Amino acid sequence: MKLVLASANRDKAAEIRSILAASLPDLDLAPRPEGVPDVEENGVTLLENARLKAAAIAAATGEAAVADDTGLLVDALDGAPGVWSARFAGEGATYADNVAKLLAELAGVAAEHRTARFETVALVRWPDGREVSVTGAVQGVIAAEARGDGGFGYDPVFVPVEGDGRTFAELAPEEKHALSHRGRAFRALAAELAKQ
Repeated sequence: MKLVLASANRDKAAEIRSILAASLPDLDLAPRPEGVPDVEENGVTLLENARLKAAAIAAATGEAAVADDTGLLVDALDGAPGVWSARFAGEGATYADNVAKLLAELAGVAAEHRTARFETVALVRWPDGREVSVTGAVQGVIAAEARGDGGFGYDPVFVPVEGDGRTFAELAPEEKHALSHRGRAFRALAAELAKQ
């Protein structure tokens, strides 16, 4: 089976490649083609944004495309940043900008009220419009300060409830994938694809 990866984010693409390779060793996962313009993520749900990205790449390449959209939903912020997670601190924001804004928004919020959930929707779309989608989620809390050098995005401040108190950025990649929203979503997607 061949899929074209829709993500233009190198960090995310590397994670997806690693997770899928472990579950579907025979998968041919092609990189997003150079020259395909960025897709405007104007959906109001993670599913809509994943679908927009996969549909655009499938249309551009004539191949089945795999995409995801991920959101961090913080309870004390009424589910924000959600679909705006990558742009929480504005268009062109860096990972550090987004983390700084999140920590600023949660300043003074007690530890027991810093609960959050990461969700990933993973979706494959074929050029004929068929698609399969799954969701992966993990509960956690937002740390008071960034810790760890691994991962990307909000990983330095997300502490999974099922873990041992370390942030995603303090975990080895294999440890993170075992617990993470993206790991869960793409393992579930691999199981669905194996049925195709």
